[in-house]
Amino acid sequence: MSNLESHPAEQVCAAGEQGAGVELLTPREVPLGGPRAMNVRRTIPQRARSLVGAWCFSDHYGPDDVSSSDGMQVPPHPHTGLQTVSWLFEGEILHRDSVGSLQTVRPGELNLMTAGVGISHSEESPAHGRPPRLHGVQLWTALPGSALGLDPHFEHHGDLPVARHDGAVVQVFIGRLAVGGQVLDSPATTYTPLVGAQIDLEAGAAVRLDVDPAHEHALLVDTGDVTFEESVVPPANLGYTAPGRSSLVVRASAGAPARAVLIGGVPFAEDVIMWWNFMGRTHEDIVRAREDWMALVAELGPSTGSGPRAGATAYADGAADRRFGQVRGYPSGPLRAPALPDLRLKPRARPGQG
Repeated sequence: MSNLESHPAEQVCAAGEQGAGVELLTPREVPLGGPRAMNVRRTIPQRARSLVGAWCFSDHYGPDDVSSSDGMQVPPHPHTGLQTVSWLFEGEILHRDSVGSLQTVRPGELNLMTAGVGISHSEESPAHGRPPRLHGVQLWTALPGSALGLDPHFEHHGDLPVARHDGAVVQVFIGRLAVGGQVLDSPATTYTPLVGAQIDLEAGAAVRLDVDPAHEHALLVDTGDVTFEESVVPPANLGYTAPGRSSLVVRASAGAPARAVLIGGVPFAEDVIMWWNFMGRTHEDIVRAREDWMALVAELGPSTGSGPRAGATAYADGAADRRFGQVRGYPSGPLRAPALPDLRLKPRARPGQG
């Protein structure tokens, strides 16, 4: 998913201060698109905390009625230096990208795209036969410096490990997690130690998750009254815990079932700059990525904003050989990048480094 803010702030993503207890991160509403924008609830990045492990972006959306609208329509747009993680509770999204992938993702399945040096993709609600509601999360992870030069690639995983224990269903889509003595290990490719899992709880149920004490973790609550390590985390909020815990307890109230998403990982060792859909290490990285993308937009013609069914874009000779390639089949042109802010930003030192 693209960050479609017209004036995105530059974010210097760095490991935050680590306190005791559960830190509550509240979401902000962000519209994706124009007048009929789909709103998402974004919990990271924010001033209080920009990273959880390598997780650097968390958008939570829906449930939205897409039965009589175009639903999600995100024209071709670029990424560098990160992985995108698409995870649904309801509905379908069709993914296209510049390495030739065409893949629908549904609940319980994972679409994972690694940008590396650069990729472009689109996301859309299928035109015909789609479920009436759309509901899920879009997550990004920062790639370490050793992976920034990777060729872009895409993975789809439709058979992910699940455990059922004490009134809970836990499905791991990234990394490894142990539940009730059962180790759940996702086949998804990662470049730093990470974990990502959906947790569904019956009313009144509690589940103990055995986790890596070297990881920090955060729980995004989708529905229900949930306590995380004995702290209440309201729906759409993110509850954060610092490294040092070997287990985490998630509990639903007696009144209703609950659903949440756990993310975590080893605190990220590098400071990064994220602006729009680009992740880099210096201001020059961002400027260069924007210039490369806008050169491709000028060649192909930008999205007009007149709707996703306005007519297919011609495939330009040689565009596939550019840094971001070209997305085939999406019926409008690529998104223009916003204007860069009139400032220069350098990564700040991490806490304790002065």
